Amino acid sequence: MKDVNFDDYEVGFDIPAAIGMDEADIQTPCLVLDLDALERNITKMGDFAKSHGMRHRVHGKMHKSVDVALLQERLGGSVGVCCQKVSEAEVFARGGIKDVLVSNQVTQPEKIDRLARMPKLGARTICCVDDMDNIPNLSAAAVKHGTQIECLVEIDCGAGRCGVTTTPQVVELAKAIDAAPGLKFAGLQAYQGAMQHLDSYEARKEKTDIAIAMVRDAVETLKAEGLKCDIVGGGGTGSYYFESNSGVFNELQCGSYAFMDADYGRILDKDGNRIDRGEWENALFILTSVMSHAKADKAIVDAGLKAQSVDSGLPVIFGRDDVKYVKCSDEHGVVIDPEGALKVNDKLRLVPGHCDPTCNVHDWYVGVRNGQVETLWPVSARGKAF
Repeated sequence: MKDVNFDDYEVGFDIPAAIGMDEADIQTPCLVLDLDALERNITKMGDFAKSHGMRHRVHGKMHKSVDVALLQERLGGSVGVCCQKVSEAEVFARGGIKDVLVSNQVTQPEKIDRLARMPKLGARTICCVDDMDNIPNLSAAAVKHGTQIECLVEIDCGAGRCGVTTTPQVVELAKAIDAAPGLKFAGLQAYQGAMQHLDSYEARKEKTDIAIAMVRDAVETLKAEGLKCDIVGGGGTGSYYFESNSGVFNELQCGSYAFMDADYGRILDKDGNRIDRGEWENALFILTSVMSHAKADKAIVDAGLKAQSVDSGLPVIFGRDDVKYVKCSDEHGVVIDPEGALKVNDKLRLVPGHCDPTCNVHDWYVGVRNGQVETLWPVSARGKAF
């Protein structure tokens, strides 16, 4: 983060905490990062990628934070970031990230124009393509601004969203990109998002094997046509080991591993263990306070729907099995407390059900180490949805 004079910020109004403050005094609800766990997660994934000859392009849509992305570069050796929107990508480029992939289609004229200007910020600029009509528009914008946009042909390898489904379609698009002024064919995007949260390791492997076969056929056919893939990208927190051992993928796009949420935490590794109990650590929490205990068997906390996303389920209370978060409304969360263990103003750490949209409703991360606030990081790309 660029130097910020926090003397200009008021705790409780502008920011949830001050550097040096005890964790017990942090204003809630807010996002807390366990810096030790975060750093271990980042280092572990970086070491894995390096040991398997893979590049790791971290997914910025998860944390939307320049500071976290720079930490992933420093500790994990990441090569850059993925983003889903042009405005999000611009935040990372302006923040000093030098290699930015919009792992999505950019089709609206105004967004294409902004994308074409991104290389002037000093960032390698890449996007995905799955439509022949998109190519001349990208080309015209790059020529207009005297820049280069690199393009990945996106393969729909099972997610059922964007992307083409056959190798001939891949080759046709790649050739058109290669021939277009201002564009460069950079390779393939093949992220199988639909299977990342399948509980079974074998079920995830089965789906990924199909994707790998599709990608291998495309890469070999392109090579025969004289088209080299610099990037063959994909892989998420639920599948990165499959892509890394495929012999065809060379770039991972994992995101949630760094923070870990309750939904991802439930999936199983090859030994049948939850991945949040050994493979990765919970580093992201919603810190919440008990605001009422008028009912003997339930506590009401201040983290409700406006402090989190529950699309993937309710949050889990970290480190406790005597109390359970069971319901929420706009501003309240209901915690069952059968033994009356909690009291008003007690704080709890919640592991959110889904980290990505939860992070997007907060302005700040409070980085904590040894029970004290060590840093404050803005959620830099919060709200950058266009």
